[in-house]
Amino acid sequence: MAAAALCCRGLCRTGWLPTLQIVRHAKSVTRHWKAMHFERQKLMAVTEYIAPKPEKCIAPRSKAVTEENGYAKLLRWQVTETFRDSKMIAVCQHNFTPSEEMLLMKHRLRKHNIHVKFFPNEIVRPYLSVSKYKNLLPLFVGCSLMLVSPEIKVKEMLRILKNVPQINLLGACIDNTILSNQGVINYSKLPAMAITQGQVVGTLSLMASQTCGLLQHSSAHLAALLDQYIKQQSGGAGETDGKAGEGQAELGPAKSSAGL
Repeated sequence: MAAAALCCRGLCRTGWLPTLQIVRHAKSVTRHWKAMHFERQKLMAVTEYIAPKPEKCIAPRSKAVTEENGYAKLLRWQVTETFRDSKMIAVCQHNFTPSEEMLLMKHRLRKHNIHVKFFPNEIVRPYLSVSKYKNLLPLFVGCSLMLVSPEIKVKEMLRILKNVPQINLLGACIDNTILSNQGVINYSKLPAMAITQGQVVGTLSLMASQTCGLLQHSSAHLAALLDQYIKQQSGGAGETDGKAGEGQAELGPAKSSAGL
């Protein structure tokens, strides 16, 4: 200790100072361990992940059986009734149409006993896939509507749809016959059923009258030939009688001259 004190005194006397000084800055600790709140402890315990225990045989997952909605049953029943009671079913593409024009079109169609039906494709397509109308499935894509009627009134339907360009005719099933758009147009150009039936009856009656005439022609011709033959025979006999009388008249004067 005495030596160190003497050394320090000597250094201070000479005025020497060290060139390197080591300074340690201490950082204050601001975070101290604090116990977790009781509420948070309970939350962490409840939300702690518990790994599932491995099982030897995993049971198959049971599919949840969803009951069919009552409204869907009603729509399916209406679709069945519509296809069963309608002779004319036209499928149209439904674009945006103002409500006033749609109401006016429905009113005009209802005058001819043609009704407008809206059914979702989820209801119509399952019914068509198992029925005789399965060829109509390609027409039910997107937003569509049906024009149905218990009577076949194609001309009236096309005339009304011509004034509504937002409704495009895709195809139709008329009297159990599926037609395209052009087929429906060609069908509308055909005459009415009553006129067609009258034409068929007239053709059949004409053929019957011609057959009857052909059957009677031979007998009538034979009768005419026989009449002509009888006339010819009767006329020939008269001519021979006249010639015989003339011969006798000529012989009479000859005999008289011979007697003289």
